[in-house]
Amino acid sequence: MLRLIRRWLMKQVGSESPVLRRFPGVRRSRFLAARFKDPQAPAALRWSLRRDLDYRLFLPSGSAHRDRLPLLVMLHGCTQDPLTLAEGTRMNTLAEERRFAVLYPQQSPRSNPQRCWNWFESASLAGRGEAAVIARLIDQVAARRAIDRRRVYVAGMSAGGAMACILAVRHSRLFAACAIHSGLMYGAADSPLQALAAMQSGAPAASIARALRFDGEAGESEVMVPTLVIHGDRDSTVNPLNADRIIAQMRARAESLDPCAGALSASAERRIDGGGRSYRQQDYMQQGRLVLRKVLVEGLGHAWSGGDGRHEFNDADGPDASRLIVDFVMRYRREVRLAGAAAGSAPPAAAPQAGAGR
Repeated sequence: MLRLIRRWLMKQVGSESPVLRRFPGVRRSRFLAARFKDPQAPAALRWSLRRDLDYRLFLPSGSAHRDRLPLLVMLHGCTQDPLTLAEGTRMNTLAEERRFAVLYPQQSPRSNPQRCWNWFESASLAGRGEAAVIARLIDQVAARRAIDRRRVYVAGMSAGGAMACILAVRHSRLFAACAIHSGLMYGAADSPLQALAAMQSGAPAASIARALRFDGEAGESEVMVPTLVIHGDRDSTVNPLNADRIIAQMRARAESLDPCAGALSASAERRIDGGGRSYRQQDYMQQGRLVLRKVLVEGLGHAWSGGDGRHEFNDADGPDASRLIVDFVMRYRREVRLAGAAAGSAPPAAAPQAGAGR
C-alpha cells in the first residue's frame, strides 16, 4: 500500500516536492558514490586499488528498503568511468522510467592506465582476479540494498562487454541475463598482445579451443545465461567478427550444458528500422525459449548505439541500445535455490518470465 501511495505522489507532485520530503519512506532518485573493500582479496593486494573498487549505484525515486528492485550491472569501456557511461547510455533515465537499480563498478587507473577491465588476464579467465572482485561487489550490493536476486543482470561496452562475458560464464550463478555491446568472447585472449589481435581480427582458432577448455573447468558456474550481443558493422576497433564468435561460443555452451534440450535453432535474420539506423536481428531458440539474440547495427562504429553523442564512444543515431538491452534482459528471472538444497548442487538456469522469448 505504501508503495502505491509513494508512486501516486510521485506522479502528482514530482520528486522535488516538499510533500515527498515530509512523507515517510519516499526518496528522490539517488546516484550514490561508494567504495567496495573486498574482504577476500589476497594480502598481496592489500594496498592495491584492486582491493578497493569504487562504484556508483543508481536507485530510482520512490524506492524504499522493502522494495525488491531488479539490478543491472553496467561495465564501462576503456577511458570511461561510471559517470560518462551513465550519461552516454542514459541508463539512469531508463532506470527511473522502468524502475530498476543500476550498479556501475569503476576500474582504477592503477589496475589499467586506460581504465580498461583486464578481461584477458588469466586470473579473470579462471573466475578470479577482477572478475571475482566485481562478483563479490554485486553480492554485497544485492545483500545490503533492496535488490531482487532473481533479477540481476550484467551488461558492458567494449572491454566492459568482454568482462561481462567472463562474468556470464564464470559467475553465471549471479545473473538472469547478459548483454554485450561491442565486446569479445570469453577467452578470446590471455595477453595484451593477443587481446589486440582478437580485437582487430576476431579470436583465432587457438583461442577458441582454449576458451572451450576454460569453460569446461568452470565448475559451479555451469549455467547458461541468456545473452544479447550488439555490434556495429563498421566497428574498426573491435571487429564485428567478434559478435559472431560470442554467439558461436554461447550457442555451443547452451547445447553442451543441456544436451537433452537439443540444438538451438536460428531464426531468419530480420532487418529492422531502428529510428536512425537499420539493424539486423537474429534469434536463437531452444525448446521455444529465446537464449541468444544478435543485433548488428548498420553503419555503426565503435560506439554505444543511440547514446549521447556529446560523450566519446556514443552515437546519437538509433537504435537505442539501452532500451534493446533492458527489453531483452528484463524478461528473465533466475530461479533461486530453495533453502536446504544440497550445498554442492549446481544452481538452476535463468527462466524467462511468462510470455518471454516470443
